[in-house]
Amino acid sequence: MPVEGHDIYFHLRIIMGLVVGLALTRMLSGVAKFITHRDREHLYAGHLIWIATMILMAIHFWWFEYGLVRIQPWTFDLFVFVLFYAFLFFLLAVILLPDDIDGYEDYREYFMSRRQWFFGLLALTVPVDLIDTLAKGPEYYRSYGPEYPVRLVGLLVLCAVGAWSRKLKVQTWMAALCLAYFVSWILRSYRILE
Repeated sequence: MPVEGHDIYFHLRIIMGLVVGLALTRMLSGVAKFITHRDREHLYAGHLIWIATMILMAIHFWWFEYGLVRIQPWTFDLFVFVLFYAFLFFLLAVILLPDDIDGYEDYREYFMSRRQWFFGLLALTVPVDLIDTLAKGPEYYRSYGPEYPVRLVGLLVLCAVGAWSRKLKVQTWMAALCLAYFVSWILRSYRILE
C-alpha cells in the first residue's frame, strides 16, 4: 500500500540517520582507538585510507539522500530498499573495524583476509546507488552528468581488482585513488572550490 505525504520521508530519515550514525560512530571510535592505543595497534595505510573513504562516503550518503523528499508515493519495498543502502554502510564499517582482530597479527593481515567481503559489499553499493538515483527521477539522474555512470563502472572495476589482488601496494594505491577521486567528485559536484 503506497503512502502519500512527507511524513514517511521524515520517518525514513530518522531510521536511516540512526543506521548511518552507528556506522560513523563505529568508524570514528576505531580511529580514536588507534590514536589512544597507537603503541598496541599495528596499522596499515590502505586500511586507514579505506576508513577515511567510508567515513566520507557515509556522510555524503546521508547528505544526498535528502533527494528522497522528491519521491511520492512511498511504498514499503522502496522504504526497505533505502534502509538496505544504509545497512551497507554499517556492514562496511564493521568489516573495517571489528570488535577485535584476535588471530591476526595486525590490521594489514586482517584487512587482506577480509578484502573479498569488503570489496563485495562496496561493489553492492553500485547497483543500489544507481537504483536509488533513478528512483529520484530521470531529471535527478541527468543532473549528475555523464561522469556518474563512468564513476559507478570505475568503482566496480576497483572492487574487482581489490577483491582479487593480494599485493599491498595495489591495495594502498587503490584506496588512495578512490579517496582522492571521491573528494574531487564531491568538491566539483557541490562547487565547493568555486
